[in-house]
Amino acid sequence: MPDQLIYHLQSLAGLSVILAAAWAFSENRRAFPFRTVVSGLALQFALALLLLKVPAARAALLSLNVIVNALTAATRTGTSFVFGYVGGGAPPFAITSAKGLTNFAFQILPLVIVISALAALLWHWRILPLVVSAFAWILRKVMGVGGAIGLGSAATIFLGMIEAPLLIRPYLTQLSRSELFMLFSVGLATVAGTVFVLYATILAPVVPGALGHILVASFLSLPGALMIGRIMIPGAAETEAHAAPSLHYRSSMDAIARGTEDGLKLWLGIVAMLLVIVALVALVDIILAPVPPIGGAPLSIERIFGWLFAPLVWLYGIPWQEAATAGSLMGEKTVLNEFVAYLKLAALPAGALDPRARLIMVYAMCGFANFGSVGIMIAGVSSLVPERRDEIVPLAMRALLSGTMASGLTGCIIGILPVS
Repeated sequence: MPDQLIYHLQSLAGLSVILAAAWAFSENRRAFPFRTVVSGLALQFALALLLLKVPAARAALLSLNVIVNALTAATRTGTSFVFGYVGGGAPPFAITSAKGLTNFAFQILPLVIVISALAALLWHWRILPLVVSAFAWILRKVMGVGGAIGLGSAATIFLGMIEAPLLIRPYLTQLSRSELFMLFSVGLATVAGTVFVLYATILAPVVPGALGHILVASFLSLPGALMIGRIMIPGAAETEAHAAPSLHYRSSMDAIARGTEDGLKLWLGIVAMLLVIVALVALVDIILAPVPPIGGAPLSIERIFGWLFAPLVWLYGIPWQEAATAGSLMGEKTVLNEFVAYLKLAALPAGALDPRARLIMVYAMCGFANFGSVGIMIAGVSSLVPERRDEIVPLAMRALLSGTMASGLTGCIIGILPVS
């Protein structure tokens, strides 16, 4: 049997294991949501085949790199004006090492500020609400969820796991326990529109059509998260809702100003998080330095992550000889965050992962399922419905598992299909 066929079957087995694990963790194993599972898997495979295998749709996704280039160039113009050569402007001295001028904080990360302002403007102009409503309608019709969950889940892809619940804030007290858990699962299984272009910029050198793949990953993980969430906590999901006026801007300038403010908070959070995480990882490696070499190499947190998560990524369809490398990425994504993991993926030496394994990991890591995001979710949603805080905390912690399984399911689907 050819190796490629074995790897596809390996991903199929991984998909089955993930669904079985979700059922094993279910609060009510007798109430298995067959319609949700069948329709969710059908929607995921249909979307994957449409967006990645139909030539016209695939070409459209690849052409999205034009958007990445335009937004990157526009942002660089702004950072050069504000920060000078630190932000990408012409340096006032001779350059001996161009690589040394690359600055994440002032050249690459400001993208999130621009995207945040642009998203707020598109929301005020009623463009994003139309897109969100269309996705919500599809979810209601295909997966049988109520309007509240359909709207909140669809908005999560574009707005984020904290901003999206604002749209259904008046209905949060009415959501069933199952619906609330499904909303949390979607929030942790996907990434927000404010970071799409940022991640695509990081991955562009090693993943052709990176923006298209990041978009598809979030679109595929959305129904997967609804499916996994409803398996783990079965229950009614029929709360109806329409877009509430919780997210409202007085004018285009108000949208730009508030979007910029939100983006600045996100930028500061990412800069601080990246600084602290890199320092903590380095500190752990320093502490481990006296440990005798294992397997001919020094012990490090990266190697430990690789050993722990290797069996998990093998289920996604990664060859075992590459599982330790991919496992370290998955471990960093879960314990730290997906941003750090994508940086590490982009910096891997040539040949560390074959193209198929690299693509599977791009999809499997495309989600906010990490401990830091769980804390943000608990704080954010609890402030919207403080009367449900005692319910929110355990559900959010459990959603770390469901979100990870949902994005892993998406990785399995990419491993099953002949995608390149």
